[in-house]
Parts: sequence; C-alpha cells; structure tokens
Amino acid sequence: MGVRSDLEASFDFDIVDEFFDHYSMMIESMEVMIIDLSKPAMQKRSIDELFRVFHNIKSASGYLQLNSMHKLASFVEDALEELRASQNPITQETIDWLLSISDMFAKWQDDIRLDKELSKINFSLLKLPDLEQQTL
Repeated sequence: MGVRSDLEASFDFDIVDEFFDHYSMMIESMEVMIIDLSKPAMQKRSIDELFRVFHNIKSASGYLQLNSMHKLASFVEDALEELRASQNPITQETIDWLLSISDMFAKWQDDIRLDKELSKINFSLLKLPDLEQQTL
C-alpha cells in the first residue's frame, strides 16, 4: 500500500483528491516561477509566488501528515523568506538549488500518482546555497 492509499484510508477521498489536484497545479507552475527568478523584472513576483506555493504545500502536507514533504516545504519556505527580505539579485546557484527542489516535489507527485511510498529526500537538497552573496 502506497501513500495515496494511506491518505485515502485516513482522510475523506475528496480532501485527498483536492490536495492532489492543487499539488499537481503547483508543481506544474513551480519550474516556470523558478526560471523567472533569473529575470530581474520578475524576481519579486516570482519569489512571492514561490513562497505562497511552498507555504500552501507545507500547510496541506502538515494536515495530511506527509512529514517528509512538510519538512522540506518548511525548509524551502524559510529560505524563500530570507530571499524576500534581501535586496540582492538571485544567484544561479540558488536557481539551480530551487530547480532541484522542484524535481523532488515532482518525484513525490509521481509517487502519489503511482501509489508508492514517498521517495527519500536527497540530502544534498538540505544544503542551502549562499543566500547572502547574491551576485550573478
């Protein structure tokens, strides 16, 4: 039995289905928002949108007790909050890190869709890029 079966056994089917639908939409838009961080005119908007996406994932995964997803979303949300407070441009290193994060969340989307266990977090994702030195 995989993660989707576990969720459906513990929560109302409509809640699980709605989570998966919203999660899928957020995953689909995440990569575009991350790539837009390389465009100075789009940075603030993209950071704000990404922050909302990860905040929503954190909240929903916490409610559904998807602990790995909740912890990583919280970790990324904190990093994005730091980026939001900074006036410096976003580095390519940060963009690459966020793209790797996006890949992890996409992998979890596949795990849910295929009713598998959630894949383990690649620990390299837990090493923050240098958020202080923000030069391209």
